[in-house]
Amino acid sequence: MQWKNAVAESRRLLVIVDLTSDAQPAVERAVWLAERLGATVELFVCDYDPYLAGERFYDSDSLRTAREALIDGHLRRLKELARSIETHGVTLSVDARWDHPLSEGIDRKVLEVKPYLVVKDTHYHSAIKRSIFSNTDWDLIRNCPAPLLLVKPRAISDKPCVMAAVDPVHAHDKPAELDHQILSLANDLCLAAEGQLHVFHAFDPAPAIAAEMTMMVRPIFAPLSELTEELKQQHRKALGDLLEEHPLGSLEAHVHQGSPQELLLTFAKHINADFVVMGAVSRSGLKRVFIGSTAERVLDHLPCDLLIVKLPRVHDDRGRPRVEIARSRSSLLSVLSPRSGAL
Repeated sequence: MQWKNAVAESRRLLVIVDLTSDAQPAVERAVWLAERLGATVELFVCDYDPYLAGERFYDSDSLRTAREALIDGHLRRLKELARSIETHGVTLSVDARWDHPLSEGIDRKVLEVKPYLVVKDTHYHSAIKRSIFSNTDWDLIRNCPAPLLLVKPRAISDKPCVMAAVDPVHAHDKPAELDHQILSLANDLCLAAEGQLHVFHAFDPAPAIAAEMTMMVRPIFAPLSELTEELKQQHRKALGDLLEEHPLGSLEAHVHQGSPQELLLTFAKHINADFVVMGAVSRSGLKRVFIGSTAERVLDHLPCDLLIVKLPRVHDDRGRPRVEIARSRSSLLSVLSPRSGAL
């Protein structure tokens, strides 16, 4: 099966700008990506002030004027920011809106313009060397209708290292198609940035062996090393079958045995990854999206940019997720690699 390159459909990168900060790593990363993707960039601010909001029967012309002035001020500052950036030919546009809650306002903007990628910065906590995600970050991770790139304030290598973490045996009940989306985005990014693609999969044999033993009427006498090696071969074959479905360029495939969250962090640091792509999956009947226990444990600790990928979902007229379009009872551990699009 050929997996479609989404960049061919959309050349827009939507950047969520924080005007309270002097540093703008998300804007810088978006321009860097746009140069390599032939994309355009839109700088976007969504704001809300409860003191200016008014209520249904208490709104006034003066409050409406104040809200318009606030948004006009944001637009002026975005235009100043755009003029200050060395774009090297990348086209920039700006937009600012009054909306609340912030994450839902961003989601509504995304549904309207349908960007290939949403770009937002996140920051390290210097004392403990981990990222601190805001409530907005987590809401976007769960519900953003487009792939979400969370940028950390660090330089990118001349030959970026992209790590795509997948789970070809679907051990965590996540849709199999999510693996394909991760690989597609990772490969696109590597081709555009002339980087190196690493496809990573880790498995813990202990639960599988324990489950097999509890189902046996008699104990099994095969050495544990033989059982573990058999499992490893099964995982290698599953990864090989997955990779055969993609027209990928040069890559290195890695299958490791052990705790997925620990190995993921260790391997990302070992190869000095510049980007990681992670999968997120919505659960039917629940209002939130679970990104998997492995991903939730490592998000704050990964040393590089994170790209969160989800399968398409239907949203209501307020931009809130409603029902999944594609769903499967298969699964995947999903993690790592990035890429973008633009205006």
